[in-house]
Amino acid sequence: MTDKKQVAVVGLGNMGMGMAKNLLAAGFAVRGCDLRAERLQMLRELGGEAADDLTQLRDSQIVFVMVMNGGQALDVVAGDGGLRDCLAPGATIIITATIEPSDIRRAAAALTGSGIDLIDSPVSGGQFGAEAGTLTLMAAGKSEALARCRSALEAVGGQIFPVGEDIGMGQVVKAALQAYIGVSFVGIFEALALGARAGIPGQTLFEVFSSTHVGNTPFFKNCARLILDRQFEDTGSHIGTMVKDLGISMQLARENGLPLFATSAAQQLFQAGISLHPEGDNWAIVQFLESFTGSEVNW
Repeated sequence: MTDKKQVAVVGLGNMGMGMAKNLLAAGFAVRGCDLRAERLQMLRELGGEAADDLTQLRDSQIVFVMVMNGGQALDVVAGDGGLRDCLAPGATIIITATIEPSDIRRAAAALTGSGIDLIDSPVSGGQFGAEAGTLTLMAAGKSEALARCRSALEAVGGQIFPVGEDIGMGQVVKAALQAYIGVSFVGIFEALALGARAGIPGQTLFEVFSSTHVGNTPFFKNCARLILDRQFEDTGSHIGTMVKDLGISMQLARENGLPLFATSAAQQLFQAGISLHPEGDNWAIVQFLESFTGSEVNW
């Protein structure tokens, strides 16, 4: 790149920091905003600029918003001193956080008449994908806005799927995906716990499952290795995120009059997991299952 577009990232957690790193590597001038001084310092060390508040992002042409929930996203976009008041017409806000479809529609409504475009583009791939620049993006928004931001989206994502022009459709696709992922996680947790309880070594379970068409995937292998290695914290997949995401999936199901039996059970299991292991990652649910029998899933 030669034009050095000014891009900003609001929310420099594990995901946002990985995205900022890849934007810098792609040649963008990156400015980041976060409430934590240590995260701003990390960005400086990567070669980016730190912003103490959103007003310091006013010259940004593209702003990625990677916060935790819809309330935070709405505050960033439309709160006092938010991006709506700071950015110039022609700028684009890309919300990559996973939030309620209704929340991102409210954010879009708040930008009406501002001349600022909004792209609804939640991501999948976790911390590893954010750091590697291989995230899957589900992008909804005006085709011209997507075209204008294509190089920035490609810097953070391995695959970009336009899912329609209607804001909210990106979040709908992500809610459906999280239902699938949540149920899939629970299947892995229960299968490994069952095998271990019945006396099968973890190594055997891993090798057999990995030889099948459903187990010979990075999704299964990464999850199973972390469980068998007893790595239940600080792996980049905090259980609180899945609890929040499955809540969004269930809310969407209620709005559409659809019962989700397996997703509902998965949500309750993740809720049990976070109640017992509030600092744990998704795999900590295995510890909850182990508590019924005293058996342990390991190599």
